[in-house]
Amino acid sequence: MRRPGARSATESEDRMAIEHNGIAGPYFEYDGLPAQHVVDKDLPLIHPYGPVTPGRYLTPGGGRLTIRPAEMRAHVRITLDHLGCPAQFTDEKNAAFKRLALAAEGYCVQARCRHSAAYADGVFRIFEVRNESIALATFVRAALAVELGDFTLADRLVQEAEALAGPVRREGEGEQVSGG
Repeated sequence: MRRPGARSATESEDRMAIEHNGIAGPYFEYDGLPAQHVVDKDLPLIHPYGPVTPGRYLTPGGGRLTIRPAEMRAHVRITLDHLGCPAQFTDEKNAAFKRLALAAEGYCVQARCRHSAAYADGVFRIFEVRNESIALATFVRAALAVELGDFTLADRLVQEAEALAGPVRREGEGEQVSGG
């Protein structure tokens, strides 16, 4: 029998999972970033001006970045998750990440390709970038810059894509980025 007000082990684990990114601990501090799950402790920290190669990284803004081939081999899939980091979920950053996705999609519109996940918003952002369109290092640097609050590179990439392919979305198409 439990004492009144005492939590069971399962209730404590559930509370811990909710407080820490939805994944039960243990957690560790890493170079001043938000607490990371122990499974991420060996991930390298990606530097905005360092080499960009496929793999999984911790980002300067506390996210986890994964770069891998997409289902359609003409693309690279980039995922960026910020589980448990509310500073990454501002309206300004969400809009900037969406503009970055639209920049990548502009090249897909020009190439007449469609892929299943042009952009997914939220704690787990997904981008697909066509090979030989926006340089991988440039796209990743733009995403890292948005994460740190600088939207300049993302905006420049949108301008370049629209100069090449025209507007990606027309007025009245809503907020959904086309995906398939």
